[in-house]
Amino acid sequence: MITLYGIKNCDTVKKARRWLDEHGIDYRFHDFREDGLSKAQVEGWIAELGWENLLNKRSTSWKALPPEQRDSMDERSATGAVLEQPTLIKRPLLDTGKERRTGFKATDYQALFSRHTL
Repeated sequence: MITLYGIKNCDTVKKARRWLDEHGIDYRFHDFREDGLSKAQVEGWIAELGWENLLNKRSTSWKALPPEQRDSMDERSATGAVLEQPTLIKRPLLDTGKERRTGFKATDYQALFSRHTL
């Protein structure tokens, strides 16, 4: 089952959901804020993607962190930060069951799903 992680009011998540809907791709939407995240999920994403690729360093959530927290971020502290503030994750996070991707670009989704689903 394909899962798209994000928050409902994020414009990029809305674009990704619209693309998936328009291409007839069956997926489940998981809202970070409403549905929560487990430590095991976050640790798995960080292990696969790296914390630098999982966190959105251009987000207001990242910029709101104290400079010393940003400067000393590593895998362990990133896990704790994401569990406290899931909006640090670069959105959306797409889990196809075989691979995970952050962010949305129509061309990337087209390439990904042409290999798997379409």
